[in-house]
Amino acid sequence: MQQQPWWRGAIIYQVYPRSLMDSNGDGVGDIPGIISKLDYIKSLDVDAIWVSPFFKSPMKDFGYDISDYRDVDPLFGTLDDIDRLIAEAHSRDIKVIIDQVLSHTSDQHQWFSESRLDKTNDKSDWYVWADPKEDGTPPNNWLSIFGGCAWEWEPRRGQYYLHNFLKSQPDLNFHNPQVQAQILEEVEFWLQRGVDGLRLDAINFCFHDQKLRDNPPKPPAERQGRGFSEDNPYAFQRHWYNNTQPENLAFLQRLRVLLDHYPGTVSLGEISSEDSLATMAEYTRGGDKLHMTYSFELLTDDFSPEYVRSTVESLEEGIGEGWPCWAIGNHDVARVLSRWGGDKACDELAKMLNAMVFSLRGSVCSYQGEELGLTEVDLPLEQLQDPYGITFWPMFKGRDGCRTPMPWSDEINGGFSSAAKTWLPVASEHKAMNVARQDNDPSSVLNAYRHFLHWRKDQPALCHGSIQFYDLNSDVLAFTRVAEEKLFCCFNFSAKPQTLELPEGFTRLLEESGFAAELCGNKLHLPGYGVAFMAEAV
Repeated sequence: MQQQPWWRGAIIYQVYPRSLMDSNGDGVGDIPGIISKLDYIKSLDVDAIWVSPFFKSPMKDFGYDISDYRDVDPLFGTLDDIDRLIAEAHSRDIKVIIDQVLSHTSDQHQWFSESRLDKTNDKSDWYVWADPKEDGTPPNNWLSIFGGCAWEWEPRRGQYYLHNFLKSQPDLNFHNPQVQAQILEEVEFWLQRGVDGLRLDAINFCFHDQKLRDNPPKPPAERQGRGFSEDNPYAFQRHWYNNTQPENLAFLQRLRVLLDHYPGTVSLGEISSEDSLATMAEYTRGGDKLHMTYSFELLTDDFSPEYVRSTVESLEEGIGEGWPCWAIGNHDVARVLSRWGGDKACDELAKMLNAMVFSLRGSVCSYQGEELGLTEVDLPLEQLQDPYGITFWPMFKGRDGCRTPMPWSDEINGGFSSAAKTWLPVASEHKAMNVARQDNDPSSVLNAYRHFLHWRKDQPALCHGSIQFYDLNSDVLAFTRVAEEKLFCCFNFSAKPQTLELPEGFTRLLEESGFAAELCGNKLHLPGYGVAFMAEAV
């Protein structure tokens, strides 16, 4: 078998530090808490952890507003804690990928504090500044994802600054070579500390159109959100000029040169553009930019075999030797079991969804709690923390419902924290789904997750093989994965049993995958939300 890079076909477990485990009783998860759960994470048979931001921050956007790229926020711990996390993870053969937020900083970063003072200081061109129009209005019509105008007035300079997200998250000016060089130094600080990779937040937002051209309008029928609410005015524009500029490709090549000096390290870019699949292909083709990317294409409300197939096939057509990473859930969207299952959410659906995404061609990011089959939590306005949800309430409730703490046991706060109050409440509906209970249940979602990933490691076809889809049944997603062997994979997206006529040659039902189906000649009978893997005759 040809040796593959560790990240090709890897399962990456996303850790949201605030909500994994609180070690000091302040109601907020932290780095020592993550360390205390590494044995649990190891038991899942994942290859790496992606740790969402833990850097020093005023936490206006919960760490995605960095005020110091080289320090840990005291809320989460210290640099020594991060060094210990890396060492402890490596001792368990778990890679560590950290979030890097390169397109913008906090307005409390020292660079911005200096840049906003006047137009002549050393950092005056480190952020995106622009003069007002003659009538004093902003330079153009660009909008913030988090609501309203993407420009904020700064009286000290008599100019506007750009913020694609919160007004407290000013955009860096990547057209300035000094900014690019400094950002690469910030990245290398962590590479030198031994991290194995970078998850690059909003990486296609680094550059803006220098001519500051207006974005054109988008017809109402096309205002479908990808990572943002359709009620958000952001969906009213085609975002051709405030992100995904051609200059970004050269910067990504510089970033790749840096990573190549640290063999085995990997870059995973988050993409949200007008054509995210095309951008994913562009950013990973050629082996000289990003190693892999993911987008919001499978993080939407669209749920059907046809949609998943068309999404994957569209990417496959353009990606060439590039490599995708798939995710059906993360800290930015409603939990997949509720988003795709609705009132039909159940353990069997959770098992099917995990197996399905783990079987697609590519690597996979699996968000903490998906191994338990956790559902979205419906929080009242007074309990919301997310500024995005508070702004768009009640049409869109933000991202807090997927960020509630992990339930570990039947103890207080689900074993997450000893605090009287946690930063978000532990959901009452999650308490019966806790890790301790599922550990002791052979048929639980957790044990199905573990069993499948353990089996998958010995299936080269699932880890790095090619993919070809079959049109067999509108309720069933079916495809083959081919490497040294050929596997037939099928997933029933319906609660109703389905019968399939198998493609020629597949006669062995691989029940060691942990999933059972009934085979009668060339007919395969799948239970509701059933899964089957088959191999060719020996």
